[in-house]
Amino acid sequence: MPGDNAKKALIDSLNGLLADLFALYIKTKNFHWHVAGRQFRDLHLLFDEQATEIFALTDIVAERVRKNGGGTLTSIGAIAGKSVIADDDRSALDALDMVRTLRDDNVTLIARIRAAKAAAGEAGDNATDGASDDWTDQAEQRVWFLTQILGG
Repeated sequence: MPGDNAKKALIDSLNGLLADLFALYIKTKNFHWHVAGRQFRDLHLLFDEQATEIFALTDIVAERVRKNGGGTLTSIGAIAGKSVIADDDRSALDALDMVRTLRDDNVTLIARIRAAKAAAGEAGDNATDGASDDWTDQAEQRVWFLTQILGG
């Protein structure tokens, strides 16, 4: 039977993932609002679609934290303290730089999801372990789309 340390590590990992989901959501929406150039329409719509997908995961991940007996993030400060995905306040960024930034951040997110999956395995949380495969697939699809825009 997994110990308290494994459960605490899982909760911490899930809260880190949750923070990164919020950070990536906000960055993706920022780019959605500020993208300009020849690919405006396509990128504006893609960024909005991806932001919606990312935001939908926040509640799911937070509920996994609660179901494991932990407390979730409570503020912007808590998000900032746990996130490894950096803020990006720029609004006048080249469209392809936006694409590159979001691609790289989704790669970072995949690593965080895989860490949560490993922690779930250690803690005996089969539900989080299984769900994380879907979260990984979604992030990998975002990386694939963004990579293809950059020319493969």
